[in-house]
Amino acid sequence: MIRLTAVPLALLAALPVLAAVPTAEAAAPAYTMKALKLTVTVASESALSSARQTCIIDADLFTPAGTSKAHPAPAILATNGFGGSKADQDGLGAAYAKKGYVVLSYSGLGFGSTPTSPGSGSGCKITLDDREHDGAAGSQLIDFLGGIKKADDGTSIDYVKRDAVAHDGKAHPGDVRVGMVGGSYGGEIQFAVAGVDPRLDTIIPLITWNDLSYSLAPNNTSLGANNSVTYTTPGTEKIDWVTLFSTLGFADGLQGVVANTDPTRAVGCPNFADEACVAMASLATLGYPTDDVLAFARNASVHSYLDKITIPTLLGQGQADTLFNLHEATATYTALKARKVPVKMIWQQWGHSHGALPGEFDLTKPDSNYEGRVITQWFDHYLMDKGPAPALDFTYYQPWKDKGDAAKAFTSAPAYPLGGTTTLYGSGTALTPVRSAIVAATSTIAAPAGGVPLSYTETSALDQSQPVRDLPGATTTLSTGPLAKDLPVIGIPTATLQLSSPTASVSQAAGPAGQLVAFVKLYDVAPDGTIVLANRVISPIRVADISKPVEVTLPGTVHLFPKGHSLKLVVSLTDAAYKGNNLAQSLTLSTSKAAPTTLTLPGPVAAAGAAKPAAVPTPSAPGVVTSPGTSLPVTGSSTTLPLLGLAALALVAVRRRRSA
Repeated sequence: MIRLTAVPLALLAALPVLAAVPTAEAAAPAYTMKALKLTVTVASESALSSARQTCIIDADLFTPAGTSKAHPAPAILATNGFGGSKADQDGLGAAYAKKGYVVLSYSGLGFGSTPTSPGSGSGCKITLDDREHDGAAGSQLIDFLGGIKKADDGTSIDYVKRDAVAHDGKAHPGDVRVGMVGGSYGGEIQFAVAGVDPRLDTIIPLITWNDLSYSLAPNNTSLGANNSVTYTTPGTEKIDWVTLFSTLGFADGLQGVVANTDPTRAVGCPNFADEACVAMASLATLGYPTDDVLAFARNASVHSYLDKITIPTLLGQGQADTLFNLHEATATYTALKARKVPVKMIWQQWGHSHGALPGEFDLTKPDSNYEGRVITQWFDHYLMDKGPAPALDFTYYQPWKDKGDAAKAFTSAPAYPLGGTTTLYGSGTALTPVRSAIVAATSTIAAPAGGVPLSYTETSALDQSQPVRDLPGATTTLSTGPLAKDLPVIGIPTATLQLSSPTASVSQAAGPAGQLVAFVKLYDVAPDGTIVLANRVISPIRVADISKPVEVTLPGTVHLFPKGHSLKLVVSLTDAAYKGNNLAQSLTLSTSKAAPTTLTLPGPVAAAGAAKPAAVPTPSAPGVVTSPGTSLPVTGSSTTLPLLGLAALALVAVRRRRSA
């Protein structure tokens, strides 16, 4: 298996789906491949300008043998993840060309330059997959597939299967049968294209976002209804992830200058639209998004135009993903399903924090793995009019059932959620299924000013090998006793916390800078005290009003708490991967019969009722720090601000983008 600790940037840019095709397969005469440049026209990079700009797209066209105007084939459009290039789709292009699809693979705007290859990569700057730039560029690539636009060398094609009517019920020039597939940045672009072009027939966005403001600065309280991840109270910055993205984007821009692809990418904000530099500098300085930053991020998010997505959509999201977690796909799935858009959701294991397992996912050899077969069936039905309709269900990977072939560990339910919940109540230091048995109690923790981390869960994108650690006094917890039998938790748990904080009760009136920040997580504690934090995913919260009960959405999960283990609800004031409180804070967690702290577990989890409501002491064992003065792994230091400072000062103030 591929671990992000071994190849962190490769997984971001080149996902397991997009590895290079083996040499022996590339030699097969089943298709031809031609490199192309295509000039597209998109909006200005500045929100202050109504001018248009041209960008040169670097693309590869894969054509199946025997394809012609008389024998047309459907098409697949694909682009790279953040920091990648068209080369990442070489294996996908070859595999699906052999299956009879025309594949147009391209480097996204601002990506793909190689210093040793003059003119490589695509021009213009990174605009985070919005509709005005990336969506418009993708639409013009459909023009090329439809024969109404030529490549820069004059290449024109007429052999992609035609449709008489698009998904808006109207006839359009160049309307061809075309779908899209890709992951992360190459996933969100599909929504952007579908949001502007009714000719697109189906999309398969993998491990991508619903609301980028939630992805980069989450707040798991004050969320909207129906599994929404869009909050009303600003979240807190994911330091490592924001730093990584800014660094990758800058580096690709410098490579573009060396390769002479587009020297203007180094002017002003390096390789990002000016608004992005201002937004990143603001986030790094404050630790939370301002209204302007929220507007910028949400403009580049499908959340803001879900009503325009009407085509069959296959969503795949990773359980092992601390960047775009399971909530993101669930929010999109719920909204599309409510509007009766054909949608299927898969919760696979692989994501930005871990590579695919054997038998799980590889589109260079799609017939050899579970998700490859599902994706092929999806495209065959919606693009080739071949085979049965795919099940529009909820499919999920169960790690405890994987014996070496991940394909055998997937199971399905008619829809998400599975149905059924179990509520546990805080009682003393315990969790009990019986409300009448609650014993009133309080527990207080404190943290110094400046967000100095006292808890560690991961070094985002780089390392999850270090044990989860909490320094003494850093957390307040509620725990079940040893479970009487295995407890599968499948879905998104929730908690109601009864909190108080003397500092925050006064400072919260000043807005986000004075509001309490905390982190909520769910530990699986073995009898020897070893801790498992499933996939290292946690729930940051920023509390707008500490005087009210705090409703928390915990990380989505598919995890088996084994018999004999304990389930522990943990609240801390810091985490090394996130910005914390600016002020020194104390937090008190309380529970009583009148105002209980509760944990609600999703899915068929009646076994939780068998948990003994006994208090569990803080364990002293591998996976937890209990000795005073023990340090945490180094993480969370943001280089974003010094990198962005000079560029941000040179830019004009951000103005909200016009919605398309």
